Amino acid sequence: MGLNASYSTSVIGRDEGIRLVRAAVERGVTFFDTAEVYGPFTNEQLVGEALTPMRDQVVIATKFGFKIDSNGQNAGLDSDPQHIREVVEQSLKRLRTDRIDLIYQHRVDPNVPIEDVAGAVKELIAQGKVKHFGMSEPSVQTLRRAHAVQPVTAVQNEYSLWTRDPETNGTLETCDELSIGFVPFSPLGRGFLTGVMSKETKLSKDDFRSGMPRFLPDAMEKNHALVDLLKRVGDEKGATPAQIALAWLLAQRPYIVPIPGTTKLHRLKENIAAANVQLTDVDLRQIDHAVSQLEIEGERYSATQMEMVGRDAPPAG
Repeated sequence: MGLNASYSTSVIGRDEGIRLVRAAVERGVTFFDTAEVYGPFTNEQLVGEALTPMRDQVVIATKFGFKIDSNGQNAGLDSDPQHIREVVEQSLKRLRTDRIDLIYQHRVDPNVPIEDVAGAVKELIAQGKVKHFGMSEPSVQTLRRAHAVQPVTAVQNEYSLWTRDPETNGTLETCDELSIGFVPFSPLGRGFLTGVMSKETKLSKDDFRSGMPRFLPDAMEKNHALVDLLKRVGDEKGATPAQIALAWLLAQRPYIVPIPGTTKLHRLKENIAAANVQLTDVDLRQIDHAVSQLEIEGERYSATQMEMVGRDAPPAG
């Protein structure tokens, strides 16, 4: 997402983005995440062009679930089965591929039964246009209903040391039970957990973080205590705060696959190296205890965006 959308301070050009994606493949990265709404459309185009030469070496995930008007604006949720089919056809073209490895419902649509959504994806899987079904930020009940129609391969939710809802809302527990993979997005707290941001950081109005409560100056100042903790642990391990944040996630479950984004090659290398950072059980207990003493300031989304998180789909029929 961040290559050319949403993070105005770090968006890079098409050619540079393509080089970075290919550099990731050269360094062993095999899983790439995009969505039609990123841009909209331009992110899928970039990812598709970048990965065409090595398509069979990688897994590409994209998403449906939003209605995009003729002006390229997000016009709300739409998971109508016919709309899903149309989105998949367009995504296939933009991604320059004959199949989508993993397609997520980006957000649960409160107007469409999840059985209808899962049924539409099941048909696309039977046709060979899609390989696996995923969901992003569903309620546990809706996840179970979807899984009963078409097995869900992966759930993508925000999860990090400052957003730990999946531990308490039943999501990880359900993934354990149903053998569903878990993909944490914003594993570095949208850049905050890297330690490069502070209350002096100025975000432009077109940077979507500028409307998030956690990125108000007072909240960033208070939440910097978490970054300080990551720095202390990192100093002991010879690692950066970002690497500790990623290593902590990788230690939570064997099936967790975080998807950190970046626009810089040195950050890409740093993120990849997090896989080599070993946190012992003692380390993990100490980190959890230290984090439990902190109070995270601010919601992760605006009130409007929070309404789309953990939502239930209407009953079938």
